Amino acid sequence: MLNMNRRNVDYIARYNERSSYPLVDNKLKTKLVVAEYGVKTPKLLQVVHQQHEISHFREMAEDLAGFAIKPAKGSGGKGITVITGRDGEEYVKASGSRVDSSFLERHLTNILAGLYSLAGTPDVAIVENLVESAPSLAKYSHQGVPDIRIIVFQGYPVMAMLRLATTASDGKANLHQGAVGVGLDIGSGRGLNAVQFNRPITLHPDTGLALENIQIEAWDEMLEMASRCYEATGLGYMGVDLVVDANEGPLLLELNARPGLAIQMANGRGLLPRLRAIESLKRPHFTPLERSRFAMETFASS
Repeated sequence: MLNMNRRNVDYIARYNERSSYPLVDNKLKTKLVVAEYGVKTPKLLQVVHQQHEISHFREMAEDLAGFAIKPAKGSGGKGITVITGRDGEEYVKASGSRVDSSFLERHLTNILAGLYSLAGTPDVAIVENLVESAPSLAKYSHQGVPDIRIIVFQGYPVMAMLRLATTASDGKANLHQGAVGVGLDIGSGRGLNAVQFNRPITLHPDTGLALENIQIEAWDEMLEMASRCYEATGLGYMGVDLVVDANEGPLLLELNARPGLAIQMANGRGLLPRLRAIESLKRPHFTPLERSRFAMETFASS
């Protein structure tokens, strides 16, 4: 198993250039840079840089049924507000609760003030198109959109998991808050093993569905997308978070230069042998497609 110290020293410090961090610590910069490498993200509707621009948000959102507001420099899902519909003058959140426009405007003000940014520094707010999860995955999750975390090392996807929201996680795909992590076979995108609070489970605690039956759509495409993020950022060790949208297919949500280690629990196996297998390659593969295909063959579950 890869532990925190070895991850920090042998992989993050060794393979991640500090100059690349701003690209992944800012969601707006991430969106712009990955677009140049053919990686799709949710459609950008508006960027709010300054307080006076919040009035434009009100006008822009007037005809929208759903959207997501995110702090550009937020982490761990903090500060993200997802609106899934309208009820008269009110906006309906993913949880089903209703808020008015003044609530959203205060939220934008808090984002600009840096309430959710990594270092408490002033931030900008991103308003994106609402992601509508593919029905085949949405049925497994409780309220929140399920996402897929892929660990990419030197451009090779080495381990993956599906994160499913629960009542305990308050609709967020955060394992520390109680979301379910389902380990995925790199070779096929099929569910292998599942945990909640680091304990093995077989059924989703809210939906009651069997987690072993999960199969991710467009798996080959997702692995290649994740691999492309290596060229886009230059980061040797990172987490790539993707969703499968019902209309757009695979989309990148964000990148993480310091991905956590819970993915090992979800998969029931350690990262270290796979990282070492990539380090020992005599000749690297030079295209994202070659790297993703190599990973599918090499790390497939028997």
